[in-house]
Amino acid sequence: MGIEKVGVVGCGLMGAGIAEVCARAGLETVVREVNDDFLSSGLERINRSLQKAVKKGKTSEEDRDATLGRITGTTDLGELNDCDLIVEAIVESLEEKCRLFAELDKSAKETTIFASNTSSLTITQIAMATERTGRFIGLHFFNPVPVMKLVEIVRTLMTDDEVIDDTRQFVEAIGKAPVLCRDNSGFIVNRLLVPYLLDAIRAYEEGVGTVEDIDRAMQLGCGHPMGPLTLLDFVGLDTTYYIANIMFEEYREKRFAPPPLLKQMVLAGRFGRKSGRGFYDYGS
Repeated sequence: MGIEKVGVVGCGLMGAGIAEVCARAGLETVVREVNDDFLSSGLERINRSLQKAVKKGKTSEEDRDATLGRITGTTDLGELNDCDLIVEAIVESLEEKCRLFAELDKSAKETTIFASNTSSLTITQIAMATERTGRFIGLHFFNPVPVMKLVEIVRTLMTDDEVIDDTRQFVEAIGKAPVLCRDNSGFIVNRLLVPYLLDAIRAYEEGVGTVEDIDRAMQLGCGHPMGPLTLLDFVGLDTTYYIANIMFEEYREKRFAPPPLLKQMVLAGRFGRKSGRGFYDYGS
């Protein structure tokens, strides 16, 4: 496999998880944040995750220390120049992602593969900010990254076959299961999941059932681990609203249009678990 050193841009929830799984798989990993405070917070997030794994008996203290030893934190984008693969996990903004990759394109080695962890933007849009569209791909991890097995590998019309092969090997090497997707907004999972979540909100709006009964019905009737409204609270209503708007802009189909209730809840600051209240109340 050609990927031995990985760069991760962004050490938030997703970036920290991606850096952790890469380092646990034995890969030298460089993670970059925009300032020391964000970097310190991200590295501490990785440390806590590994410590939790030790307590659960999923890894040893020696392996934890070895994993941390393979992670280098930096605020200097130039520290990623010699990486074989650079995965972007920053804010879900096309403008910010394009600006980042345009800068990386000037300094990273020619063979470096660029990958975006976007969940809703099309990879082609981002790739066009660079001169290496053939070496640009989507690698969509799922939250929480250390636990979730799936990674969507997203190819564009321009992606080289060699890049597909290398990234598939990389995904398998870090213990994940790859699926190959065409470059459409939402890829496979969100293209199917987002309309389902939005329909659950519409069902509640229309009085089909209570929040609790809609969730219980999908859990017991379809074997889902959690109901759609609980899942919305977990993902974040603001995040879902943002993704749905991007997908509706792309497809112009009603199934991707955010229901009025979702917009109202977001405007009211009811984002779900992270704000303390969404469809459920998480206050103490």
